[in-house]
Amino acid sequence: MTPGMGLLKMSVGQPAPLGASALAPSSWNFAVYAPDAAELILCLYRPDTEELLGEMPFIGRTGDIWHLTVSGIDSGSLYALKANGANVPDAGLCFDKERVLLDPYCRKLNRPQIWQERQYINRSHYALAKGVLEQNCFDWQNSVKPHTPREKTVIYEAHVKGLTMQHPKVPEHLRGTYLGLCHPAIISHLKTLGVTTIQLLPVTAFMAEPRLSGLKLTNYWGYNPVGFFAPEPRYQYEDAVTEFKTMVRTLHQHGLEVILDVVFNHTAEAGEDGPVISFRGLANRQYYLFHSHGEMTDYQNYCNFTGCGNTLNVSHPMMQKMVLDALRYWLTEMQVDGFRFDLAVTLGREYKRFNPYAAFFQIIAQDPVISKAKLIAEPWDVGPFGYHLGQFPAHWSELNDKSRDTFRAFWRGDQGVLPEFATRLLGSRDIFQKHHKPASCSVNYLSYHDGFTLHDLVSYNQKHNWLNGEENRDGHGHNLSCNHGVEGPSSDPAILAARYQHKRNLVATLMLSQGMIHWLGGDELSQTQHGNNNAYCQDNPISWINWQLDGPAHKFLHFVQQMLALRQKFACLQQLSLLDDSYQKHGDKHQVHWYLTDGREMTEQHWHQADLACCMLEIENTSQGRSLFCVLNGSAKNQAITLPAKVSQLVFDTALNDGLTPAEPVTQHHWLQAAHSLSVWQ
Repeated sequence: MTPGMGLLKMSVGQPAPLGASALAPSSWNFAVYAPDAAELILCLYRPDTEELLGEMPFIGRTGDIWHLTVSGIDSGSLYALKANGANVPDAGLCFDKERVLLDPYCRKLNRPQIWQERQYINRSHYALAKGVLEQNCFDWQNSVKPHTPREKTVIYEAHVKGLTMQHPKVPEHLRGTYLGLCHPAIISHLKTLGVTTIQLLPVTAFMAEPRLSGLKLTNYWGYNPVGFFAPEPRYQYEDAVTEFKTMVRTLHQHGLEVILDVVFNHTAEAGEDGPVISFRGLANRQYYLFHSHGEMTDYQNYCNFTGCGNTLNVSHPMMQKMVLDALRYWLTEMQVDGFRFDLAVTLGREYKRFNPYAAFFQIIAQDPVISKAKLIAEPWDVGPFGYHLGQFPAHWSELNDKSRDTFRAFWRGDQGVLPEFATRLLGSRDIFQKHHKPASCSVNYLSYHDGFTLHDLVSYNQKHNWLNGEENRDGHGHNLSCNHGVEGPSSDPAILAARYQHKRNLVATLMLSQGMIHWLGGDELSQTQHGNNNAYCQDNPISWINWQLDGPAHKFLHFVQQMLALRQKFACLQQLSLLDDSYQKHGDKHQVHWYLTDGREMTEQHWHQADLACCMLEIENTSQGRSLFCVLNGSAKNQAITLPAKVSQLVFDTALNDGLTPAEPVTQHHWLQAAHSLSVWQ
């Protein structure tokens, strides 16, 4: 014990639970996994200045866990760790007794973790944010989780800061914060729009890459974690933990779910030349994956299946335990409703290859808490054999990039797309096989945070990422976009009309598709990033949602609201249960019929006609004897349509009056479907 810390009392403590646990108002137990360390030190700091109060050695060890109980700690005190041991890089040992480390199980940080090169090189403890030792009591006011069924789920993807930074009704001091996100103006917008669930880009503590810091940029999206338990302090007004809980409670009170985008595939410690912040300084060999030569592990060569320099070894029991502990913590203590797993294939890699029956998936399926949550996989990573769409367990949903690309290609006018378009529209049953999985396994979307916004998709042919500092080399080049004659903004009425009709086609298709719906926040407001399709480092108005709408944007917002209301109105759009699908026996049953424009039913040979881009879809409810018809015209010509006699009323047409329902009911059996448009009838 450091001299001057006589008021503190130490005892051996307990090896569980991991992290810092309050035993009494001023008594804390610390337990840390560091199997190769020769010595572990607890560092305590003043909460106001981060001045070092003293250092205390861990006097207890059980197996690979070091533990210590300290009494007499003032509430709000800060803590960090130091680990002493061998420094043999070839053996994967990176101990440095002077390097201050963050506890991987830290629940709260005193400030954002910001890269400070000079302080890091000098091993100053000021280079590292500290854990906060205080108990958090919170009144949930009897709020409950909405438990929205998967098939009824409409996800709204948002960034905590970007959603509110420019909202005129959110008080300036709350813009960009957890409290700003649950402001009545934001909740009113979400409820009026018709979404059920908000999905937040990463909110666990993160650090911008040193390279970005050198370019005066930052990791705005937050996909560079330094820990998995502490909410990011950048989004707090005063207290990140309390305010995050307040946000969740308020959203739940209004019937809205909260899903977190979580990053369990890599950390901010990057590759072999990256900084030592936490994991590497405590258990480098256990937490990370390394390449090997024969039976020899090359500890100087980190596996980079993530594109971020390192890959977490989730198949290792302790890393696996940390991920599961974190998931339970967010579901119980923080009361969120589910998770979207970034580069989720990494989670299922065993012996470096993806295994759909990996222990990680089996444990989650049996866990009484995690198994009840919404689980969404990004079904790929950038490692070898990293694309596995459709191979996750049935209680998981997966981002379906094939539906995104097919919807885009069809409405751009690409030839020969109709057969795949039909498959994607009806739930991608070639990927999520009937009898074994529901269509809600497919998460259908038009745009995501990484890529063009919906408005940019119809305004740019090429990406424009010059402000990212990589000479426009970053970002995806295969966007399936169409600028309608002018690259970027245009005041030409014809071009604007074509762009908005293109957007209405895409939105209507998404809302008619079978699966869970994902909506990029801001697309309903015609948000533009000026052609930047990889704005991960743009913490400025390029990424912040613009709430100022002109006339066409107002009409488009109303159209999106209508489409979401339509989806909620018709059960067959939420969950199509076909007569020949035994996955679900109960409830209404449906049949699907496809027709040519003259009313004849399509045969197999028609599906092989590359130039066919116009047809009709009927979804028949066999239990109620009612049908919903959709006329699809992806061609560049107006098409005369002969509607079946049972059709009685037009619901909407994307080419008619901005897609809104006409003032007078249209009830006719001969219809001219405009080029590049669709209509729905009942």
